[in-house]
Amino acid sequence: MDLLGVAAVLVEADGRIDMWSPQAEALFGFSGEEALGQYAARLLVDPEHRAEAIRLFATVMESGEDWAGVFPVRHKDGGIRTVEFRNMRLTDNIGDHYALGLATDRATLRQVERKVALSSQLVTQAPIGLAVLDTELRYVAVNPALAEMHGVPEADHMGRGFREILPGEPFAAAEAQMHEVLETGLPVVDQQVVGRTRADPDSDHAWAMSLYRLEDHAGQVLGIANVIVDVTDRYESARAAERAQQRLRMMAEGSARIGTTLEVERTAQELADVLVPELADMVAVDIVDSLLKSGRPDAGDGLPLFRALAVKTAYPTDASTAIIQPGHLTTYHADHPAAHCFRTREPLLITHLDRADLVRVAADDEAARLLAEAGVHTDMAVPLIARDEVIGVMGLARARNPRPFDEDDLTLACELASAAALSIDNAILHQHIRSAAETLQRSLLPQISPRHPGLEIAARYRPAQAFSEVGGDWYDIIPLDGDRTALAVGDVMGSGIPAATAMGRLRTATSTLADLDLDPARILTHLDKITQDLDPFFATCSYAVYDPYQHQLHIASAGHLPPVLVPDGGPPRLLDLPSGTPLGVGGGAFETTTVALEPGDQLVLYTDGLVETRHDPIDERLAHLLRLLQGPPSDPEDRCERLLRALRKPSDHDDVALLIAQAHPLKP
Repeated sequence: MDLLGVAAVLVEADGRIDMWSPQAEALFGFSGEEALGQYAARLLVDPEHRAEAIRLFATVMESGEDWAGVFPVRHKDGGIRTVEFRNMRLTDNIGDHYALGLATDRATLRQVERKVALSSQLVTQAPIGLAVLDTELRYVAVNPALAEMHGVPEADHMGRGFREILPGEPFAAAEAQMHEVLETGLPVVDQQVVGRTRADPDSDHAWAMSLYRLEDHAGQVLGIANVIVDVTDRYESARAAERAQQRLRMMAEGSARIGTTLEVERTAQELADVLVPELADMVAVDIVDSLLKSGRPDAGDGLPLFRALAVKTAYPTDASTAIIQPGHLTTYHADHPAAHCFRTREPLLITHLDRADLVRVAADDEAARLLAEAGVHTDMAVPLIARDEVIGVMGLARARNPRPFDEDDLTLACELASAAALSIDNAILHQHIRSAAETLQRSLLPQISPRHPGLEIAARYRPAQAFSEVGGDWYDIIPLDGDRTALAVGDVMGSGIPAATAMGRLRTATSTLADLDLDPARILTHLDKITQDLDPFFATCSYAVYDPYQHQLHIASAGHLPPVLVPDGGPPRLLDLPSGTPLGVGGGAFETTTVALEPGDQLVLYTDGLVETRHDPIDERLAHLLRLLQGPPSDPEDRCERLLRALRKPSDHDDVALLIAQAHPLKP
């Protein structure tokens, strides 16, 4: 009514104006004093239209029927205005009749009509959702587009609350924002909301929501306007792009993190660590047990025995107890996804797990119950294939992550499994080669007696860590005529079975040459010639002969680290020997040095694996060795253990040979 500026004029039965509203003064230009008591037809109607006006007035007064229409009216300024009229007859309490005329400017009315029509078309025909809610967040207007988005008819929206129509948890935050907009008046524009409605209860949709507070012309809050645009396509595209980036990140991370060592268990755990929690909530990696034991798969036709190597969960859960734990053995039943992968060499994707599927993927009924209680709802099994052999199976599951696995997830899991399988197979191969080399190495070392004439001897051999190859370090104790004893410690450069084999040949040659009763320098000269035939191997060596009657040690070195002499009651020192060249270089000159080795004195022979590291200067490490040899006397066995504990780490990359000989008075 305020927009139209409706004027009210009351006319008596004889045609005189009895009442005149302020809006009439604004519309027609005449004041109340000028209009009241005047004949309406004479004041407001041009002579050429006056008869028609009187006729219409008489019809309303006589019949009591309303009349509505457009009529030209004379303005005070002399101009003619087209006015929209609504005329009706009124009756007072004594039966007298009056005519009430309601009028507004026709141009203003048409403008409002156009706006209303345009607004109505926008609301009803727009593809975006539009709604008006009152201050209690009850729907008072909804357009068809929004009703279709909600899956609720327009009429069923009216009077119902926002959360009655959209009860899902994702819409709780939207309701809170509506209250905030009502309170502050600050609009919210393009706020993304993701959830499910009755229109499509099985799929997520995304909407861009804008909220505006509605007020009347006096500033009173009427409610809130809600504008909704479906942006599901844009949301899915963004999610697809994000998932593609995630896959690239995971592939890059997998390349960097998987296979950093040649340890089988660690490589399997690295695979699980990459997959959880980025791709799965739970991951288990199993390997065919016969491969771990012998390096070859089972020859039988049935399902093999699997050994669990790695298990990883994204959060603490009882479902982890339903998964075979690392180190345990299991044989999967014929319907299990792992069995499917082993038989067919193909992965298996179960998008939605029902009760029957849970029994199928679990080890037993109790495990199926635990998986169900944990909310496991989707599962994948992927074969680990290396060199065209299925060496194991990887299982993945989701529980808290509500999104089921899809083909993209399966592709990513297969790519990571393929890379990890080759690393695991390499680690298994290395493990068997290393085991064979270590067995050969130990078999070639002497079985020593701790006591020789005038000597108490202790020796140790420690191989390199699990993912490094065994080297060619060795020691030897050779009895000689005249109660003398030859002591040797050497290091063949290289690793693996070839190095161990070369070490065995050198040790055999050393024992043979020792029987010839040659000077240590001449022994090394002959060994140098022999080693040249073992090309491309080189070796360092310290060779010494102890005479218990003279208490003398005759020693020569071929490029080896200096031995340590620990006098009884004196400070330990490195023996200053001519270093010589490594065996196999050829043409080197070796010298024999004679030092006193009195009863109670100790001689420490060792290979570089005891003192050398990748980060510390060799001088500092040798100084540390001397500090460890200070202090109260201890027997060779105890001293060997103490030195290895202090200087040797499980992660060291080189093997160690250590020999400690302590002189004693010669017994009859």
